Amino acid sequence: MSKTDFTDLDGKVLRTFLIILEESSVSKAADRLGVTQSAISHTLAKLRQVLGDPLFVRSGQGLTPTERALSLKEPVQQVLDGMRALTDDRPFDPLAEEISIQIATNDMPRDLIFPPLLRAFRAEGVRLRLGFIPSGVPDPNLLRSDRCQLMLTPLPPDGPDIFQKRVLISPLMIFYDAARRTPPDNWQSYCETEHVEVRFADGRSSRAVIRGVDQSQIRPPTVTLPHFNAIPSFVKGSDLISTDTLLMKHGPLAALDCAPLPFECEQVSIYMVWHQRSTNDPAHRWLRDRIEAVAAALQD
Repeated sequence: MSKTDFTDLDGKVLRTFLIILEESSVSKAADRLGVTQSAISHTLAKLRQVLGDPLFVRSGQGLTPTERALSLKEPVQQVLDGMRALTDDRPFDPLAEEISIQIATNDMPRDLIFPPLLRAFRAEGVRLRLGFIPSGVPDPNLLRSDRCQLMLTPLPPDGPDIFQKRVLISPLMIFYDAARRTPPDNWQSYCETEHVEVRFADGRSSRAVIRGVDQSQIRPPTVTLPHFNAIPSFVKGSDLISTDTLLMKHGPLAALDCAPLPFECEQVSIYMVWHQRSTNDPAHRWLRDRIEAVAAALQD
């Protein structure tokens, strides 16, 4: 068999290549794809043979891509996007397909929308596999690289190939423990109060959703946390407060008391965001519609 027999390259092989490139690890790629490490190694051996390049070399505990591998990232993604477009007009029956999707979102949209959505799907006999990664302040390259196929975020990334639709809107509230304190009742008191804040992996803060005020007057956070679910443990039994959307009362911050902000502030919108390659895919479109319906029910 010729080393340049391109017919050995199918969509699964190319998808595996991109995941190895993203994860820099055979074991992590296997975990993402739900296959054994030996299956990943076998696919990588096939790629090396067909492409005539080692593609990855071992470096410490991971893999380092060769220049050839890096140069192939964009062309391979384009090929996969073209293959996916071939199925845009296919008949779609949600009961006949297994739907698998990776979603970038933070605690609140994940916990509010997807548990009831999954329960409804299971009752209907729909086979759905969900994977979640934290979105933080999201990077459009997560969608462009197909690391995820959907985002739910109050801070949608921009780009001519990035689509968005607002699915939720909610005012910001002060979350606190009423057994320990009353909420701040004016701007100065709010600025002087000790806060709990979420800081994402990229270093940016959840405070980004507080718009229309001079944030430089607000004291630095007393406690900085990696995710919203940890907030109640620090606010309960203390004088600390957290500023988050009212929707959090139905999710991670249900155990805390809440009160309106003592100043004017824009409401927070949560957007559903996807790449243009998914716009016309019938399964993706159907899933977006169902997510939007669950979100609408939360606002009724």
